[in-house]
Amino acid sequence: MVSMENKKGGLHEQLQLLRSITNSHAASKTSIVAGAAKYIKDLKQKVEVLSEDIAEGSHAPESYKRNSCPMVTVNTLEKGFLIHVFSEESCPGLLVFVLGSFEDIGLTVLEARVSCTSNFQLEAIGVSEENGEITDAQMVKDAVSKAINNWNESASEDRD
Repeated sequence: MVSMENKKGGLHEQLQLLRSITNSHAASKTSIVAGAAKYIKDLKQKVEVLSEDIAEGSHAPESYKRNSCPMVTVNTLEKGFLIHVFSEESCPGLLVFVLGSFEDIGLTVLEARVSCTSNFQLEAIGVSEENGEITDAQMVKDAVSKAINNWNESASEDRD
């Protein structure tokens, strides 16, 4: 009898752990497991997208890698977007262009980490403003890519 109660208690704890990991509010065991399966599927998709982004960068010609533009990835969060911008080189002035693109599309930055010393790294969490027209991660990525192109053109003009 005690063994059966221990098993039930252990199963209950594991289900609670699944609920907390997947941010689920489901009550039934079936719903908790179904939610966990969906969560795992979503994580697999994110890993595939990131793997593709990495693969695209690793197959670029060596001359492109040396003079490459910053790499942009945008992931959809439950509410908003996680934006990564990375360059192996320092990119003076790029941050201003990227933040301007956020403003242009109505993206409010909730949290950001930036490093501009020996390389450029930006990690930002942004949400659409109340009347913002952001529909998906691709729209955010396109806006940031356009900002990088504008920065590149501006930097080229300054060098000339």
